[in-house]
Amino acid sequence: MTILLANSRTIITKFLKNTNVSSFKNILKQRCTENHSCFHPNILASYKTLAGDLISGKPRGLLASSAAVLTFRRQESARAEELVEAVTYTEENNDDDVNKGIDFSDGRVTFTPQMQFISESSEKRVPCYRVLDDDGYTITGSIFEQVDEETAVKMYKSMVTLQIMDTIFYEAQRQGRLSFYLTSSGEEAINIATAAALTPDDIILPQYREPGILLWRGFTLQQFANQLFGTKDGEDKGRQMPIHYGSKQLNYFTISSPIATQLPQAAGVAYSLKMDNKEACVVAFMGDGCTSDFHAGLNFAAVMEAPVLFICRNNGWAISTPTSEQFRSDGVVVKGQAYGIRSMRVDGNDTLAVYSAIRTAREMVIREQKPMLVEALTYRVGHHSTSDDSTKYRSTNEIEHWKTDRNPANKFRKWVQKKGWWAEEDETKLRSSIRKEVLSAIQVADKTEKPYLEDLFTDVYDRVPLNLREQEKSLRETIKKHHQDFPADVPV
Repeated sequence: MTILLANSRTIITKFLKNTNVSSFKNILKQRCTENHSCFHPNILASYKTLAGDLISGKPRGLLASSAAVLTFRRQESARAEELVEAVTYTEENNDDDVNKGIDFSDGRVTFTPQMQFISESSEKRVPCYRVLDDDGYTITGSIFEQVDEETAVKMYKSMVTLQIMDTIFYEAQRQGRLSFYLTSSGEEAINIATAAALTPDDIILPQYREPGILLWRGFTLQQFANQLFGTKDGEDKGRQMPIHYGSKQLNYFTISSPIATQLPQAAGVAYSLKMDNKEACVVAFMGDGCTSDFHAGLNFAAVMEAPVLFICRNNGWAISTPTSEQFRSDGVVVKGQAYGIRSMRVDGNDTLAVYSAIRTAREMVIREQKPMLVEALTYRVGHHSTSDDSTKYRSTNEIEHWKTDRNPANKFRKWVQKKGWWAEEDETKLRSSIRKEVLSAIQVADKTEKPYLEDLFTDVYDRVPLNLREQEKSLRETIKKHHQDFPADVPV
């Protein structure tokens, strides 16, 4: 206690040489608030009196005798000692570099004598970048990338094509002509606007709701149908389940069913681009459900400073799990900072906003050779897949609201029409033409021969290894023995 009092007297005396009583009181309030257990109002008053005595040059009581007895409770005495040590630390040793911080391997970290916890969330949510209002008018003061007539019309046509394609293929599955399907309903803007903002050299690692990227790059409706029906003309030769598209020619990695596996792969692919000094980046898509498993991908990309653009389609649902049960953070955008990744949030139903955000983000990724994270807020209008009935866990009114009032294609159409680039007759003609083309593609694919049995073992090794040859032999023997159970339309 004697040492405590002596130190207190020395500290306060030095401190008050260039200050006044009011300032001292304010400092004390900053150090420890009045509702803190060690600084009740009467204690603050005592310090004020002591400070006045020191300034007048007539110390008395507590400061006159280092053996004075404090009337604090034991807990308050301990807190007071912590305060004295804190004041000593910051006031007497403020020119000591060791006390200011320490150099760790990842940079310098400063010290503080105060116990501080980072808040679990900020008071205000991260704002969402938007350009168009619900009526298709540009918001006053909005900053966005200009889109010329040719690009805008192509974007709208692609969005309509994607909608019609989804509708007809979904119906084909319900008719039993396909084993599985999954739509992009409600997320057309993210698909098409992103594709338009990229270049053909940018490499895509999709999740499974991004067929619009392929459509924009030239993947034909017949190619989509061939993959879905598993024909010999399909890019994957029937070795993938439906909607698991891929195209080496279009820099589009084949879709993989397991969640988030594409994210660490994207970091690796992006790092290879960096090593080769390519003027391109990797774009990796994910849903909000992927955020439970995306640590490795984002952390690796950040540490290696890989030029990859992560795009999260936060559509509100991970199958039947709402985002409120997926995470407690302010969406996905705030997660980027924890990995040291610059992030932004955009209205995923605003085609112009998505286009502007992705184009700007891409330029930054390539210029700075660092990853970025974009969270696109949208809504999954359709069921998760043909294996799901979303009306079991969400209302039809909610679905209908997003399908009509927040439809991204309708909003963009209004903007294009206001520019004088689209008319009602164009709409009728386009929808009729696309519908016929999709139906024709289905008819062709339905009649096309399936891949040969031997294709199941090719395209992996330059020379088929012994174990695969033995497997093929065993399979053929099984088919011969149970030929009635083997599909008749698959050539043996």
